[in-house]
Amino acid sequence: MWARVRSPITSSPRPAARTRHAVALTAVILAATGVYCLLGLVRFHLFRATSMDLTLFDQTVRGFASFSAPTSPVRGMNLGKGMDFIQLGEHFSPILAVLAPLYWLHDGPETLIVAQAALFALAIPSLWLFTRRVLGTAPAYLVVFAYALSWPIARAMNFDFHEVAFAPLLTAVMIERFSAGRHAVAAVAAAALLLVKEDMGFMLVGFGGYVLLQGRRQDGVTYMGCGLAYTGFVRAIFIPAVGGDPNMYWAYGQLGGTLSAVALKALTDPLDVLGTLLSPQIKVDTLAFLLWPTLLTCIFSPLMLMALPQLLERMLSDRQQWWVTDFHHSAFTVTILLCAGVDGTARLIRWARRRHPALGERGASLMWAAAVCVVALTLVPRFPFDQLIRPDFYDRKPEVVAAEQAVAAVPSGVVVEAVNHVGPRLSARTTVLLWEDKEPTAAWIVADTARVAYPWGSADRQRQRVDELKGLGYQVVFDSEGYVVLHRV
Repeated sequence: MWARVRSPITSSPRPAARTRHAVALTAVILAATGVYCLLGLVRFHLFRATSMDLTLFDQTVRGFASFSAPTSPVRGMNLGKGMDFIQLGEHFSPILAVLAPLYWLHDGPETLIVAQAALFALAIPSLWLFTRRVLGTAPAYLVVFAYALSWPIARAMNFDFHEVAFAPLLTAVMIERFSAGRHAVAAVAAAALLLVKEDMGFMLVGFGGYVLLQGRRQDGVTYMGCGLAYTGFVRAIFIPAVGGDPNMYWAYGQLGGTLSAVALKALTDPLDVLGTLLSPQIKVDTLAFLLWPTLLTCIFSPLMLMALPQLLERMLSDRQQWWVTDFHHSAFTVTILLCAGVDGTARLIRWARRRHPALGERGASLMWAAAVCVVALTLVPRFPFDQLIRPDFYDRKPEVVAAEQAVAAVPSGVVVEAVNHVGPRLSARTTVLLWEDKEPTAAWIVADTARVAYPWGSADRQRQRVDELKGLGYQVVFDSEGYVVLHRV
């Protein structure tokens, strides 16, 4: 079943049809971008974005835009590495530099939100082309509609900005261009994917396995070798060279202290590794949410090999935030799983037709695509896009007004320690650090004594800390609705 199959659609659309499709896809891209921007920008303006991680990336890209080091003071001080910490030492994502010119137009975190929205939407043409080639035109529109509404994209847009913004576009281009026989373009997209994050080399290994199964053995081996070599080189050389710790995100102590130790564990005790993969229950739930939107047909495609490394990386870890659906991690594989679903459906239909020749191929493809679209719609109420149709999502409550006044009380050009959900609104005109339960280092502090904020454990401790800061000589400049601005001369 995993042998290479030919697409049912081989003819190119006529010029008039191409124009209609171009207009339709442009409309879908613009609509999706608008929806994503609405979600992200409303959250930003109503103080629902956070310094961890919107301010972090804002500071990093601003460094690129000013032709200086991509430092992140907020993350550096949080890690105890100082204000000159180069963000590439945490996650090696040099692709962020391509966003620098946007900061010459508008210097602020909103730029990242809009850029992420556009990047997510720009995966739509490649996904449409791939689906049209494999299943037909009508299923292609239904699949891109399902992608536009997909919960991994909703979660990513609901959680600030991350390097994952580039992943759906690049993975869709890789898969589509490879299926079209444009191997050079696929290779360029693969090279760009490596620049998204240090662990993308493992995803390239999975893609190489897929390419290998398609009969292009030399290309497959090359992809696999380059992926492994790149990730190893970045972890061993690049990250330490800029002051980072390559083991900062090693979260597999229960399986071994190194990648080779984990591999040995998998070989010698596979049942224990399998138990780790599927326990606790939340891991199974997340995997179900990832696979169900394709009606499980993705598991019948060798393209699943491309998604497998990232899924294993998440589910074998000891970090709960990687297992759940709450954050941005699932957006790394959303286009891969949809393309695998398209490919798996085509393979299943061909298998079924060999046994039942009367089965209508186009009808079956359309039914699957329609069902995928319905599933995407049924999941909307469970995930963040549902907020957009609720009036209370847009409310400017008294605490929002107070937060705006607190931000206005801080002068431009200063260093300020700000509570997590206030930092992004100050990041464009100040050097923002995270307000933590540590010895203060900034003359200005924006605290919140009414709402628990990361990384504090309780609002009581936040109130207590404000009292302690007063004892250290900080004067209250503003106090309303729990927001307190303090200044020490």
